[in-house]
Amino acid sequence: MEQTNVDRALAALEEQHADDPERATVLRRTRAFKRSWLELGEALSEVRRNKSWEKWSYESFEAYAKAELKLRMDTVEKLTGSFMFLRKSAPEVLKRDPCENFVPSYQAIDFLRRAEERNEQSVSEGGDHTVSAETMSEVRKKVLDEGVPMATVARLYKDSLFPVSEADKKTKDKKDIKAAATKLKELLAETNAVPRRLASTVGEALEELLTELAADKKAA
Repeated sequence: MEQTNVDRALAALEEQHADDPERATVLRRTRAFKRSWLELGEALSEVRRNKSWEKWSYESFEAYAKAELKLRMDTVEKLTGSFMFLRKSAPEVLKRDPCENFVPSYQAIDFLRRAEERNEQSVSEGGDHTVSAETMSEVRKKVLDEGVPMATVARLYKDSLFPVSEADKKTKDKKDIKAAATKLKELLAETNAVPRRLASTVGEALEELLTELAADKKAA
């Protein structure tokens, strides 16, 4: 596999900081991210817990992850959150050799973590969208043991695990309609693909639709 610019930069930093084992280890594990995220998740969790970034002259953990490791913070949060979840709720997964045994992706673990946390909160608050223990067990098995792809698990269970309220759905639909109407209105004003009379008529209807959406938003 061809070495990327980011990988070359990380390799250079690893060599540069070879006299600081902890710092070099995190850099090395970042380079091995694609092969095994567990080691990186563990290393990042330790750096955060020990506040090691301070001795490396960074203002925050976020600044360190972005500047030195070239990692987005949402990725870092998923990595550390997923590792800590496994340490607490499924330590047997951490004992697997990623070269010989199936290890779930951090995205799949993050989905499971958020689902279990949301369900636990719903149970404690007596919510209307509490998921059955049987369903949660099914999701856990598919993610941790069966290696079902994240996209498949989300497609099968997202609606029941993360239900969207009617109010939120309505808001999203209006946003999507506004974006589509605005785009179509702009295209009709610029194209010769349809008769100008028709484009003008549709454009007026779209303008009326956008005005209605704007008025509805102000009223809300």
